[in-house]
Amino acid sequence: MEKLTAKEEEIMQVLWKVEQSFVKDMLPYFTDPPLHYNTVSTIIRNLEEKGYVGHQAYGNTHEYYPIISKEDYQNRFVLKKVVSDYFDDSYKNLVSYFAKKEKISVDELKEIITMIEKGQ
Repeated sequence: MEKLTAKEEEIMQVLWKVEQSFVKDMLPYFTDPPLHYNTVSTIIRNLEEKGYVGHQAYGNTHEYYPIISKEDYQNRFVLKKVVSDYFDDSYKNLVSYFAKKEKISVDELKEIITMIEKGQ
């Protein structure tokens, strides 16, 4: 599976949110800038070819749904790339960064340790 373009990710965000949709029902989510029906339709078909989206056909109309979950995509591409590019491939460095910037409290760190110990 390959990483998505920015527009593909934008469309996937909508599908992950609504879980299934026709192209026409997705258009109100794209307001800045607005996307044309044909643009969304083309991108959806590309996402389907890449294995991210499936569809249910109703005659000539298709209802689309995500095949890959948002969490799976984040684990494969987003988080992995951030940790690789900015934290020397170290999750320890990532957590340390948030602790130093006071974005995570000692209590939250203890909770994370407990979760790790319990295998959650």
